[in-house]
Amino acid sequence: MMGNPRFRRTIGIDYSGAETAEASLKGLRVYQTLGDSVAEEVLPPAGPKKYWTRHSLADWLIETLDGSVPTVVGIDHGFSFPIRYFERHGLEPDWPNFLDDFCAHWPTDGKHTYVDFVRDGSVGNGAARQGERHWRRLTEEAAGSAKSVFHFDVQGSVAKSTHAGIPWLRKIRQARPQIHFWPFDGWEPAQDASVILEAYPRLWSSLYDSEARTQDQHDAYAIARWLQEADISGEIKQAFAPPQPESVAMTAQVEGWILGTTWPPTEKPRSSPKSESPRRSSTTATGYVNRNSQEVLSRTGQPGTDHNQIVYILKCHHCGARYGANGSDVFQRRCPECGDGRPKIPIG
Repeated sequence: MMGNPRFRRTIGIDYSGAETAEASLKGLRVYQTLGDSVAEEVLPPAGPKKYWTRHSLADWLIETLDGSVPTVVGIDHGFSFPIRYFERHGLEPDWPNFLDDFCAHWPTDGKHTYVDFVRDGSVGNGAARQGERHWRRLTEEAAGSAKSVFHFDVQGSVAKSTHAGIPWLRKIRQARPQIHFWPFDGWEPAQDASVILEAYPRLWSSLYDSEARTQDQHDAYAIARWLQEADISGEIKQAFAPPQPESVAMTAQVEGWILGTTWPPTEKPRSSPKSESPRRSSTTATGYVNRNSQEVLSRTGQPGTDHNQIVYILKCHHCGARYGANGSDVFQRRCPECGDGRPKIPIG
């Protein structure tokens, strides 16, 4: 059943904690949707930097989230730390105070500052605010494969991006106090509020073909697209619901919560035959039919008109028309002949 979308724009961000806040980072990628449009990459402002910097991204979010267009933003890094961290350092279990305290000890938003500079004591006072790499938040337990925000220097680590990204959350919050940071400002955002939340692209990236996107691009794309689809279907309202029991929800409002995770964690059998995990059918697989009765006939290999896209041949089940379309557009395509859809792409 389709709901009434509450957001008119979704933004997915695959974050990077590499280098400094002013460095041009190939791994820092942004995709967005507007209305029911396809997710498209947002490139940094024109200038000497080829890729986004953490600083320029924060400035762009502050400028973009001005309240005129209800927007939901999913960012791939931790927003807070486990309760054990608060207990060890005698901190009040309060997220705004945590932001202030963290930034005082981990000034990773400073110029010429690497996260590792704070880790080794060259900058700030990170030694006074450490955690253990085996500590995990409840939401990381719920996600199963999510690593601890303190587990540095391993493949798939989110620790560096978390320590690099938290000061920019504080900057955005100070500049735009009307933005709802979920779930710290409550589990149910106001109807017209823009929302910033923690996303874990591994939950959604396998649902979509990566096309010609890099892994970083695809992760950002998957966040933006899933948020769009969940908003249109009404699934996002369920995703915003607090986990049960209440004690878990109360802890999560201090530690943060990854959208899409549920409590209790799903137990995996220790030994069982390997099988493919359930996943949504690929929207560009031959034979796929979208909600507007448009069927994928074949992939052409021809470059599309959207960034890094490939053209597919589609057939309308209503009028029989065959036409070319970008792979990223297939899931919501309408027929250009009888359904007032976008113009077809010529097939070479």
